[in-house]
Amino acid sequence: MMRERRLVNRLAKALATVLVAGLAASQAHAEDGYELWLRHTPLEGGALQELGQYAPEVVAPQGEFQSATTDIAVEELRAGLANLAGGNVARGKATSIRITLDCGTAVGDGQAGFSLVPELDRPTPAFRIAARDHIGCLHGSFALLRELALGKSLADITLQERPAYPLRMLNHWDNPDGHVERGYAGRSIFDWWHLPERLDRRMIDYARANASIGINGAVVNNVNARAFMLEPRYIAKLKRLADAWRPYGIRVYLSPRFSAPRDLGGLDTADPLDPEVRAWWRAKADEIYAAIPDFGGFLVKANSEGQPGPQDYDRTHADGANMLAEALGERGTVIWRAFVYSAEDETDRAMQAYAEFVPLDGRFADNVILQVKNGPIDFQPREPFHPLFGAMPRTRMMLEVQVTKEYLGFASHLAFLAPMWEEVLDADTGRGGTVAQVVAPAGMAGVANTGADRNWTGSDFDQANWYAFGRLAWDPGLSSETIAREWNAQTFTRDQRAQDAITDIMLGSREAVVRYMTPLGLAHLMGTAHHYGPAPWVCDLARPEWNPCYYHRADAGGIGFDRTATGSGALAQYAPEIAQRWRDPDTIDPALLLWFHRVTWDHRMADGLTLWERLAAEYDRGVSEVDRLAATWHGLAPAIDPERHRAVADMFAIQQKEALWWRDASLAYWHSVNGLPYPDGVTPPPPPLEHYMSLSFPEAPGQ
Repeated sequence: MMRERRLVNRLAKALATVLVAGLAASQAHAEDGYELWLRHTPLEGGALQELGQYAPEVVAPQGEFQSATTDIAVEELRAGLANLAGGNVARGKATSIRITLDCGTAVGDGQAGFSLVPELDRPTPAFRIAARDHIGCLHGSFALLRELALGKSLADITLQERPAYPLRMLNHWDNPDGHVERGYAGRSIFDWWHLPERLDRRMIDYARANASIGINGAVVNNVNARAFMLEPRYIAKLKRLADAWRPYGIRVYLSPRFSAPRDLGGLDTADPLDPEVRAWWRAKADEIYAAIPDFGGFLVKANSEGQPGPQDYDRTHADGANMLAEALGERGTVIWRAFVYSAEDETDRAMQAYAEFVPLDGRFADNVILQVKNGPIDFQPREPFHPLFGAMPRTRMMLEVQVTKEYLGFASHLAFLAPMWEEVLDADTGRGGTVAQVVAPAGMAGVANTGADRNWTGSDFDQANWYAFGRLAWDPGLSSETIAREWNAQTFTRDQRAQDAITDIMLGSREAVVRYMTPLGLAHLMGTAHHYGPAPWVCDLARPEWNPCYYHRADAGGIGFDRTATGSGALAQYAPEIAQRWRDPDTIDPALLLWFHRVTWDHRMADGLTLWERLAAEYDRGVSEVDRLAATWHGLAPAIDPERHRAVADMFAIQQKEALWWRDASLAYWHSVNGLPYPDGVTPPPPPLEHYMSLSFPEAPGQ
């Protein structure tokens, strides 16, 4: 295998060199990634000449049509247009095109969307950004700059858009001490210690980035919440953030600790049916809304992973959610997470959320939303869609995805996640439409990947996942390729050949990670606690579902988790037509085979290979694909500024090394379990299994 791998590397590098031949010899100035996709670097050639001829002039709204939001829109347009034109636009000349903002008088929430209308054939040529409210105009202004940055002509930009979902939120797993759970980009961006007196400029730049892709909400603290986040001193800090973000159309949300009435209020209980508890929450909500009239509401993690909740008092999730919903009233929303599993439940972990929540359908208050992860386990590299989608037609439900890559190589491995999210959004639930249609009344939430690193996300390509989340939450019909091309044109280069290469890297990246980490439907094979690196041998942890062995169930007889009627029965939680599609191990999509079926090592796959042969081939293919993508990136050096090209190349070096580690450690373990010889053409892992099992990483980030 190693000889073939070296040959693939040489060929890929040669192809990449040919690919970028003819690109500009001069490299762009060094960049650090802070500007994200809002760089607005000067256009080139005909696009630059045309913009100069148009000499666009932004007309600021006046009087009752003006607000802090329209001021921001005007500032963004003027600065963005100047940058795109290279500072060479002659303002106010006779042929200037007037860019006007027709926004009405209400600041609003932007839910009605916007339209971009060229009116260039009028006696006084103009371009109109129209919306029912000021937030809509701000979204439209960012959209216009995006389209121009992609090289489009003003005359050709006609858009009419409105967000598909009312809620498009980031969930921050940030702790008040600055540590970020599952965060791989440094410490938290929230400086709670110095708030409210000092507001870091980064908070404004964060709001700009979110507004530019239509994100309209942020939960600012970890769902494993600290009760003191509800104290008056923290409400004052939260108010400072809310005031700063309001002009950008971003509302603040908070994760409260369910036991706060007992922890803070001095009560003996947090029972959601206790009158004193309900009164405490009403008073606390009133206190928050007195400071922040547009406070978004609460995101709650309860009775999961040891967190307190209503079940501590023999109450249901609906009892707990409805108590908080009553406290907020029409002012806000309770978002109740469906990520639940408990040590006392001996059933398949993948079944627990369905079992707990489906009986409660129709019992949640109108201002409660159930937030459901994309899959039934926990943000794995690949999972089937969660069976709750479509199973609770009388309950509003939103999709939760993970922008930070807890199980996909931290910030080190390049994994563009839009294909993963597109996969789940497009999935037919068999119960009233696709996942995208099921969550349309509520929206999408993403566990944020931002941190204090200068480039925000730890690696430059992880910025693309932040961008992709916002774009898909705005329009789930966008393709992964469209989003990838938008992002890389605004972030790296407009050169078409380089764009094609970068898009190829992005679109192939997630599948490569799946292949060298969890091929053929395997899941949860990562190390304990930090979730870093392979550890399929771990079988001795206190709770069964903490162990990788619980999920792969490999022994000499076979591998995989039987979730059919002969196993846990989890397949029955899906609609009959979906269950029928996945019931037969011979016809199921091989990508989900071992998720739903336990099969023998000599099980014959559709391509004629045995399972053992196919599994080994998947690992090898994943490693080779990462080598190919890395070689393609190396060949792009003439098209990318040196600083960011080097930074990405360094990350690829880590990924190549760790992909091979995943492959070798996994194959060594499976070989020790099944006792079979390695398939023909497969290079045995050089070190013994004991070497991989001895590795320890107590300093791994994000714990």
